[in-house]
Amino acid sequence: MDKRLCALRGATTVESDSPENIAEATAELLTELASRNGLSASDVVSAIFTVTPDIVSDFPARAARDLGWDEVSLLCTNEIPVPGALAHCIRVLVHAETDRDRASIRHVYLRGAKTLRPDLISE
Repeated sequence: MDKRLCALRGATTVESDSPENIAEATAELLTELASRNGLSASDVVSAIFTVTPDIVSDFPARAARDLGWDEVSLLCTNEIPVPGALAHCIRVLVHAETDRDRASIRHVYLRGAKTLRPDLISE
């Protein structure tokens, strides 16, 4: 089967805003997203990260670069500050080339972000 472009979603949280926490949580999220979907860095075309307004000490994209996503287009932006929304949250939308069909794509929600999409949680 030929590879085609697909979109994968994921999210995680950090206990507090620090470069170390952001790097650790982002690396965990991206590693799990790649593992569950059989992706390597060369399959990834782009990734858009959003962070809640309480995350300002570093860019999640830095962790992606540290994982070897050097040739991937990366963008970081702020999440809409909706009252009552989950705090300290990092979200990602990854575009990747894969031979999987849409039904077999596995989105990843970790840590406190599991509450965002309980319908997609599978351990």
